Order: sequence, then structure tokens, then C-alpha cells
Amino acid sequence: MTELLERMDAFFDSRLAGYDRHQRTEIAGAEAFYPLTASLLPREKGARVLDLGCGTGLELEDYFRLNPQARVTGIDLAPGMLAALRAKFPGRALTLRCQSYFACPLGEGLYDAAVSVESLHHFSAVQKFPLYRRVRAALKEGGTFVLTDYFADTEEEEARNFVELARLRAAQGLDDKAFYHYDTPLTAAREARVLRAAGFARVEERGRWGRTHTLVCAAR
Repeated sequence: MTELLERMDAFFDSRLAGYDRHQRTEIAGAEAFYPLTASLLPREKGARVLDLGCGTGLELEDYFRLNPQARVTGIDLAPGMLAALRAKFPGRALTLRCQSYFACPLGEGLYDAAVSVESLHHFSAVQKFPLYRRVRAALKEGGTFVLTDYFADTEEEEARNFVELARLRAAQGLDDKAFYHYDTPLTAAREARVLRAAGFARVEERGRWGRTHTLVCAAR
């Protein structure tokens, strides 16, 4: 049976009811990588953090316990996810944008850190490179980008995923400009190369749980 692709926003909003439980219990290492990711974000009062593909803010549950006065800008395509995030954190300094992070202006020198958890594995190196350049530019001097995501084990697996996605999109006559849910993770090594090519001075792995890795990327 051919897998029918769903638009990215509809895919996540249709699974909202069980999303937090699934993410925390069905992904290897989730009990460790969400708090680790949060611990790598700045603790200073009023620290500004950019969250790419913030979803319902699972790592923010841990982060706001560590830094309740942090100011977080979250970007996500799914309006239901953003509504759930806002309801989860009443009184916190949240700015939420229901947009694609590929198109949303990020500004320059605004954030102490950026973070993304289990979101960017849906996109290619060609898509990520200009985004990572913009993320780097959006960070203040000394800022970091904390990327926790799912990666392919081999370059052969990576290539197969992109070939299959192209086949499915063509077979279903899908709009090339729209985002559809399908996992196309890069290898961690390729991801690091894209990040360095985009201008991050250092890319260091801080943890690994099966296919999920946490990378800390220094802007300068």
C-alpha cells in the first residue's frame, strides 16, 4: 500500500491529543534528551531563546523550571500545537509564530541561544544550509544553537529516504512548495558539515540515544 503523505501542519495537529505522551514514551532516550537539551540553554534572567519547530514545547517544560524568566520565541507550522504550548505555560514570556521557519524573519543578533528538538529531520541539506546561516546571524556574540534530532545511520539510508519521498510526491501529484510529513534525516556527520559550512565555528556532540543526537553549535 502506498503511504499517503499529509501536510506537515495537519499531520501534527491531527495527533495533538497523544503527542506529548508519544514523544516522551515512544522515542528512545526522550526521558534524558529533553532535560539535557534544556540544561544546555542559558540560565541568565531574561535570556532570549529561539525555538525552531517548537511544537507543544516539551523541552520548554524543563527549561522554564531552570529559567522561569526566559523569553522564548517559538516558530511552528501547526496552530494546534502552538495553542497547546501557550496553554501549558501561562504567564511565561512567549512569542509564538505560526509560520515556516524557512520563511519567517529571524533578525540579527537578537538571541542568546536557538534550539530545535525532533523537527529538522524532515528537510534536506539544501534546505537547511540557508536556514542555518540565518540562525547563526540571529544569535548574539557567544550564542549557541542546540540541535537535538533524529539522524540516519548511513548515507545510503539517507539517500533512500529522499528517493522515496520524491517518488511519493510525484505519484500523489503534490505541490513542490508545500511541506509534507516524511522523515528524511541526514547522517549526524553530514548535519555537522552543513552547520559548519553555514558558519558555526564548532559543532560538538553532547549526547546520543539510539538515532537521536544532541549537537551544540557555537556561533563564533
